[in-house]
Amino acid sequence: MEWFTADGYWLGRLVFQKALAVVYLTAFLTAALQFRALIGERGMLPATRELRRTSWRTAPGLFRLHCSDRFFAVVAWAGCAVSVALLAGADNQVPLGAAMAMWAVPWLLYLSIVQVGGVWYGFGWESLLLETGFLAVFLGNAGTAPPVLVLWLLRWLLFRVEFGAGLIKWRGDACWRKLTCLDFHHETQPMPGPLSWFFHRLPRPVHRVEVAANHVTQLLVPVLLFTPQPVASFAAGLMIVTQLWLVLSGNFAWLNWLTITLALPVIDWSPLTEPPAQRGAPGWYAVLVIAVTALVLVLSYRPARNLVSRRQVMNRSFDPLHLVNTYGAFGGISRVRLEVVVEGTDDAVVHPGTVWKEYGFKGKPGDPRRLPRQFAPYHLRLDWMMWFAALSPAYARSWFGPFVERLLENDRDTLRLLRHNPFPDAPPAQVRARVFRYRFTTWRELRATGCWWHRTFVRDFLRPTRA
Repeated sequence: MEWFTADGYWLGRLVFQKALAVVYLTAFLTAALQFRALIGERGMLPATRELRRTSWRTAPGLFRLHCSDRFFAVVAWAGCAVSVALLAGADNQVPLGAAMAMWAVPWLLYLSIVQVGGVWYGFGWESLLLETGFLAVFLGNAGTAPPVLVLWLLRWLLFRVEFGAGLIKWRGDACWRKLTCLDFHHETQPMPGPLSWFFHRLPRPVHRVEVAANHVTQLLVPVLLFTPQPVASFAAGLMIVTQLWLVLSGNFAWLNWLTITLALPVIDWSPLTEPPAQRGAPGWYAVLVIAVTALVLVLSYRPARNLVSRRQVMNRSFDPLHLVNTYGAFGGISRVRLEVVVEGTDDAVVHPGTVWKEYGFKGKPGDPRRLPRQFAPYHLRLDWMMWFAALSPAYARSWFGPFVERLLENDRDTLRLLRHNPFPDAPPAQVRARVFRYRFTTWRELRATGCWWHRTFVRDFLRPTRA
């Protein structure tokens, strides 16, 4: 079965596996450090609530067997441990079957977390990690040459990620077709990074070039993934460069890094080194890979149909295991940046002289003098949801009330999600939230005030509330 394997792609597989292990580690670390406040037993939206809302059929996972904070911590930290082992190459020190089992463990653990994560885990990169992780199970280890079918399935996934994102933009906001979206997007994106201010201040013709290059990379280049080498390698390289540009311009959790990871095995690394001695694929392994390929192709029908649909949806899972999904982002672009600013006071009764102290978030804009920080690939879930809350209170209806309740209690786990708690000694008497319009300052304003942001009060989001 010489057709079944591709010896020359062994290095691409190795680099892909190492990068995926790092993404897995980041995802599990994010879960381990944030779950108690978000979906823990005393969290804003407990995991048990999601379990009651779903069933084994719609959301299978380990937490249907047992659900507690202690068990969740075991799952999350076990995922970290397995990710470290995979990063260290433990899968290459064991037989093929054991290696596949090692890669199946983080997939199962993370699937279980996503199934109970509710709105906190509703981002497209959760499904992308699960789909990528599922295919990685069947990619083999150092003892066996990479199977061609799985390599093509990885390209099919990368194609859907890029092409889906390109189509949702082209069909969505008119500013993508007019090449003007980046006049706003660097400023209004969910979580700006330390260079976002500078990207926003680039000349407008440069922004036009950025958008045009994005269209080329997402609508034309993906087709080249299915062409012979070295054209496919060239296409993957362009995608990597584009994703690194996005890494520099903002914080998008591990979306960009996982997309880069998917592009790595497309590249033909064979000119750099000779492949090591590798055994032929065992019969059982070949049968299993062929069966999985057939399954993925069958499940690809609805995502593929979605790509060509005028009513294209993005970030949708079509099966309970998130095996084949549809992707896309920013079909619409906000022209104005709104931020929910949360404040507390020691005064039991609000009066004209009441002093309100602002809570500081780690990633989302708050203090106008604070330069945005780099957090990606780490995912600040609360900060992201605060961005959605500013777009519409409907996005925060289920969790913002519980969030405020925990601030009024000085809940330790919730406060760990924040950068600054203005009430370290005792809980505030009252908490309120207000919406401000934020915009990046100009060069002149930055020099004069030292502020990266200028903000203006818009409206109340939550009237003063007491425990």
